[in-house]
Amino acid sequence: MSASTDSASALLRHKPFLYYFAGRGFSNFSRQIVAVAIGWQVYQLTGSAFALGMVGLVQFLPTAFLTFYAGHAADRFDRKRVVQICQFVESAAVAFLAWGSYAGWLQVEHIFIVSALFGVAVSFERPAAASMLPAVVPPSMLQRGTALNGAAMELASICGPALGGFASAVSPGLPYLLTAVFWLVACIFNGAIHEDRPARPIEVPTPGALYAGVGFVRRNPTILGTISLDLFAVLLGGATALLPIYASDILHTGPWGLGVLRAAPAVGSLLMTLALSRWPISRRVGMRMFQAVIVFGMATVVFALSTEIWLSLLALLVMGASDTVSVVIRLSLVQLATPDEMRGRVSAINFLFINASNQLGEFESGLTAAWFGAVPAAVIGGVGTIAVALLWMKLFPSLRNVEKLE
Repeated sequence: MSASTDSASALLRHKPFLYYFAGRGFSNFSRQIVAVAIGWQVYQLTGSAFALGMVGLVQFLPTAFLTFYAGHAADRFDRKRVVQICQFVESAAVAFLAWGSYAGWLQVEHIFIVSALFGVAVSFERPAAASMLPAVVPPSMLQRGTALNGAAMELASICGPALGGFASAVSPGLPYLLTAVFWLVACIFNGAIHEDRPARPIEVPTPGALYAGVGFVRRNPTILGTISLDLFAVLLGGATALLPIYASDILHTGPWGLGVLRAAPAVGSLLMTLALSRWPISRRVGMRMFQAVIVFGMATVVFALSTEIWLSLLALLVMGASDTVSVVIRLSLVQLATPDEMRGRVSAINFLFINASNQLGEFESGLTAAWFGAVPAAVIGGVGTIAVALLWMKLFPSLRNVEKLE
């Protein structure tokens, strides 16, 4: 048995991390299942690409207003209680969707309201959950714990959409019922955690301290270029929001196909994660990041034009793999370029930008699909992603010329 396998086994026998790992796993599975179920049901109820885009918008708006305060809440209050409250709220919300689906009275307006509630819960749950990790693993195993947590997220991103798609094919209310149970289980696991090193509460932040990260990012072109590249490139390349349309009207696969399509980028991401763990990028990392974004845009165009499910799956695999290369480099650059005393606030800004790119990207894709049709919208998004990468290479030469992650 290898040393790495021994370390992973030892970590999974460490009860605080095991409970944390299980709680995050059930929560991540729930989130992936719900994403498929809501996307499919909204499109079946409305037949509208614009309505699909609105799901992303109503989830993003709470994040835009609450991210900074949620980050400080994770430092001031008991983090596992913050996570538990959020998961209980999410469980109750999907139970409401299950009730409405089985009773037959659920309308798209109800789904929008619950989606906004998810946005509020996620704003507080993610910073608190991420901040708990160093408190539930021995310091010498923190890197291994981070890797295991990331692998669990990828597994949920692969299996969750497939499960959500098959459950939706059985009954619109079944995926919601499953996730209501999963979130309650996650809540129980988090309640069982005994932190090795509980965080000490901080003082109530002043407005200047709360937003100090904004000024730091503006003064650092490498961080500004990295975060803004993610925002605009993914914002334009959010073709995954259109997957219900592709599954229903273009590829004619139904909800099971939607689940498989939604899982495909995560499969590509997991494969690339394994490859990078064995063969890390050691030189010209800035250029490699831009190249990965360009490949992502090209794969988006291929997906947009595909009418065969095998080609669509292949394009989504490439999208997931190339996005992983970009994400690994971006996150590493942000962490390495930020002093320790600023990392929390800079991470809050990065989290805000990531949510903006993903959820506003869904809104942008839905809006352009409503105007031009799903295929032209996806093509425009892919071409726009390529254009942003080329423009950012000119605007941020220091980012382009980063040689190593040091």
